[in-house]
Amino acid sequence: MNSGREAVNTHREAVNPPRTDARRRHDPQVRGFASDNYAGAHPEVLAALALANGGHQIAYGEDDYTGHLQQVIRGHFGAGAEAFPVFNGTGANVVALQALTDRWGAVICAESAHINVDEGGAPERMGGLKLLTVATPDGKLTPELIDRQAYGWDDEHRAMPQVVSITQNTELGTVYTPDEVRAICEHAHGHGMKVHLDGARIANAAASLDVPMRAFTNAVGVDVLSFGGTKNGALFGEAVVVLNRDAVSHMKHLRKLSMQLASKMRFVSVQLEALLAKDLWLRNARHANEMAQRLAEGVRAVHGVEILYPVEANAVFARLPHDVSERLQKRYRFYFWDEAAGDVRWMCAFDTTEDDVDGFVAALKEEMAD
Repeated sequence: MNSGREAVNTHREAVNPPRTDARRRHDPQVRGFASDNYAGAHPEVLAALALANGGHQIAYGEDDYTGHLQQVIRGHFGAGAEAFPVFNGTGANVVALQALTDRWGAVICAESAHINVDEGGAPERMGGLKLLTVATPDGKLTPELIDRQAYGWDDEHRAMPQVVSITQNTELGTVYTPDEVRAICEHAHGHGMKVHLDGARIANAAASLDVPMRAFTNAVGVDVLSFGGTKNGALFGEAVVVLNRDAVSHMKHLRKLSMQLASKMRFVSVQLEALLAKDLWLRNARHANEMAQRLAEGVRAVHGVEILYPVEANAVFARLPHDVSERLQKRYRFYFWDEAAGDVRWMCAFDTTEDDVDGFVAALKEEMAD
């Protein structure tokens, strides 16, 4: 009887969508290149959320959707992987790094790493961690660069290096190859350190390399992964994915202590399932990457604009006259990366269209001509 009643209700909602007093407050035709976070949620993700709604499910992660998510995650990252859904990327990184360190521990990362420059000091203030940063030419660490901070384990006057954290793809839009990640993991493990991978854009990296995500994570020695969903089409929600259970302790308690335990966790988990159950994650990432390549090709034809780094995922970094950027920002939103140098960042998302890119390139040409 219940299934029949549900079918009737579903039919009614399809014919007469649920009423709401909310109103659209934005123009959906307005586009920008500031961040892949600016994009809305993918329609398939929204459909999954509606599917998970209705009725009662056990709270705090004991629901059917979070249980099934473990199977989906293991399909991508191996039988030993375990996912802990969280609200956002900063939360994923802070929880993951806490789980890998002692109170006196430190994390080696690139100077440009998100945990260092874009999380308001959360790893240090909330996680109690010391970040040992290294300048890199392209956002990527190497064993040689890691060694600039990998010392002093017996020196009680220095925070102990216990973790190497890398970002895939990096904050500068570059991508580590599986062999590069393997070399970092072997080097870090040889020093008794663990490896964390910030995978806010892990899908874009896999699409760029044309390999499964496991090829540059658990297969090469990464211990813990922050898996990103929001930049890839989710409404909200990421996950800490433990790849090496021996490397962490008390994940459940740390997630709660860090205010990242969702009561209605089914609505985080079902989004990640929608992305990962088949190939939505890869379709979205491939499209965003392709739009970035189209944007880069268009920009290269504009005299006076310099592309700064290899375009390997969904980001284009460029240098152009400051006044041109300011005028262009009035037409398309984007951010300065280094305002003093005139460096900017342009991001493409799963919903960026060819017309969006072509319109932006045309506007850039107009402003450069002026």
